[in-house]
Amino acid sequence: MLIINVKDNETIDRALGRYKKKVRDTKLMKEVRRRKAFEKPSITRRGEILKAVHKQEIFRENFEA
Repeated sequence: MLIINVKDNETIDRALGRYKKKVRDTKLMKEVRRRKAFEKPSITRRGEILKAVHKQEIFRENFEA
């Protein structure tokens, strides 16, 4: 749980901005979205492998003569 202490003479907009920045920095929403639906470990691993293959293909295209 994120806690934002509102300082004296601080506007709500400024406190809200600090809250949004803290949420973004802790990657809270990414974790919430990831947990929203279960993904089998085999599917997760397949996605990692496909991403690695894609990166290798791009690397080869850029550095082959």
